[in-house]
Amino acid sequence: MTLTMNRPGSALLRRFSGIGWLGYASAVVIILAAVVAVFGPLLAPYPANQSNLTNAFIGPGGGHLLGFDSQGRDLFSRVLVGARSSMLGALIVIALAMLAGTVLAIVASWRHGWVDSVISSGSDLVFAFPGLLLAVLVAAIAGPSQWSAAIALAVAYTPYVVRIVRAAALRERSLPYIEALEVQGCSAWTICVRHIAPNIAALLVAQSTILFGWAALDLAAISFLGLGVQPPQADWGVMASEGKTGVLQGYPAESLVSGTVLVLVVVAFNILGERLNDRYTKEPR
Repeated sequence: MTLTMNRPGSALLRRFSGIGWLGYASAVVIILAAVVAVFGPLLAPYPANQSNLTNAFIGPGGGHLLGFDSQGRDLFSRVLVGARSSMLGALIVIALAMLAGTVLAIVASWRHGWVDSVISSGSDLVFAFPGLLLAVLVAAIAGPSQWSAAIALAVAYTPYVVRIVRAAALRERSLPYIEALEVQGCSAWTICVRHIAPNIAALLVAQSTILFGWAALDLAAISFLGLGVQPPQADWGVMASEGKTGVLQGYPAESLVSGTVLVLVVVAFNILGERLNDRYTKEPR
């Protein structure tokens, strides 16, 4: 018997080719944000934490594109440097949540029975627990930090991944080629790792993209509350929090700039993720 299966890599490229101009624009924004996250400290014209109180709340000018914050630090430099912690934190959340969620979902779809029931029930239980509240509890126990916030959010996001991936894995599990592979003597490990997982890769990419935007926003909110990245480290959430004093004094630049950049990146991830997800759902199986 000869099996004919789509190559997951080519299928993924086909879905990227049909995301429309808005999807491509979002992809450009994401690429630029990633480049800034990697090279931000090198691109920053001034040290991000260099403070001079005599420059506090001074507007743009003299080589300072966005002016200064309440501590007299160059705003443009802090935005560039802050991209690294903002993007890295979200990447940690998504990597942990997608790995754990995908493994649990594929195991549940393959084993069925009590294994599926335990994983599904456990996911529903964790899903009912708000991610931000979980991050607050973790910060109270382990202390406020980017890592504790990222791990807490990863735990909170995992049930969502399990729900989405489990449905796709069950659909893939029911296709004729899986039965044919079992007849040929392929092990469950081989089928899951070499066939099911690659064939739902497009869905994983789409959901990772959507969740990345959510994670970046949630981490910024946690840092805004003082439970994530700690000042004086440059971070978009921290900058929005530190800019509150400037807003009250009629100088909203720090909160406005960091908030605008964050919203732009989050919207880009959501648009691209939704476009990729639409392509996946409309693709004939």
